[in-house]
Amino acid sequence: MRTNGRRTAVAAIAGLTALVTVCGCKAGPVDADGKPIPPVRIEVTSTRPATPAGDPPAGDSAAGDPSGGNSAAGKKSPPRSPAAPTAPSRAPSVPAPVLWSPGDSGRDVRELQARLRQVEWLFDGPTGTYDDLTERAVRGFQGKRGLPQTGETDTVTWQRLEKMTREPGKWDLYLMGGQEADAPDTRCLTGRVLCISKSSRTLRWMIDGRTVSTMPVRFGSEYTPTREGVFEVYWKSRHHVSTLYDSPMPYAMFFSGGQAVHYSSDFAATGYAGGSHGCVNVRDEAAIADLYAQVRNGDKVVVHW
Repeated sequence: MRTNGRRTAVAAIAGLTALVTVCGCKAGPVDADGKPIPPVRIEVTSTRPATPAGDPPAGDSAAGDPSGGNSAAGKKSPPRSPAAPTAPSRAPSVPAPVLWSPGDSGRDVRELQARLRQVEWLFDGPTGTYDDLTERAVRGFQGKRGLPQTGETDTVTWQRLEKMTREPGKWDLYLMGGQEADAPDTRCLTGRVLCISKSSRTLRWMIDGRTVSTMPVRFGSEYTPTREGVFEVYWKSRHHVSTLYDSPMPYAMFFSGGQAVHYSSDFAATGYAGGSHGCVNVRDEAAIADLYAQVRNGDKVVVHW
C-alpha cells in the first residue's frame, strides 16, 4: 500500500504545483501541519543623514533660486564659491590748492607776472592785476608741461614756475610802473613843483605841499645821467623832436639844457628795461598830457634821491 501512498503524495504535490503556477506566485513556508507560516513584518527606520547645520532644508530656495537650488533634472546645484573680494576703489584726486586766479591783485600777482615774462609766456606788465593776458599765459604754461589748463595758478603750477625762473628784483616787479612814490623832498613843499624822485622813480606834481598827481618816470643811463638839483621849467614844446637824437619828445617841458620831462613811447613799450639820454621819461600819455596843460614856465623842478 506504500505504492498507493506514494501516488497519493505525488498527486498532491502536482496539484499544489499547478495551483502555484496558476496563481503566479511562489509558495511560502508551512508549519508541521502543512499550514502556511505568515510573513514576519520588520519595521525599518530611515537611514537618511541629517541635514548639516547651516544648509537650507530640502524644498527651500537656495540663494534666491525658486527651484530650491535644484536643476531641471532634479539634481542639487553645486555650492556657490564665495565672491571674489573687490579691489579697493581709488580715491578721487584732490585738485591742488589755488593761490591766485583772475581778478586777484597785489604784489604776489606781480611776481607771478614777472616770472611769466622770464619764460616768455607774458610780454605785458607786470601790472599787479590777474587779467585776461595773465590767465592766458598761465594756461599756456600749464599746457606745455602737461598740467591741467585751468588758467588759475595753483601750488603745482607755481612750484614748476619757481624752479624755472629767478627771484624778480624790484624793478622787474615794477617794470612798467605802478610803484608807490616815496615821501617828497622838503624843497617840494612850497609853490608849484615837479618833484622827481630817483629812489622811487616817480614824479609828483605838487602845489603848496599838496600832491595833485603822481606818475612813474624813467631816467638817463649811467653814461647820460639825469642831472640832480633844483631847476625850473624854461620852455614847453608840445610836438618837439630831438635834433641830437632825431627822436620825438612830445609834451616836452625843458628844465636843464637839453633835458626835459616828456612822453616816451619806448618807455611805454619796454618799461625800465630801457633808459633815456638824460631826460625824464613818462610812459602814460594821458597823464603827461594833463600835466603839460597845468605846468607853466617858471614852475620849479626838483630832482632828488
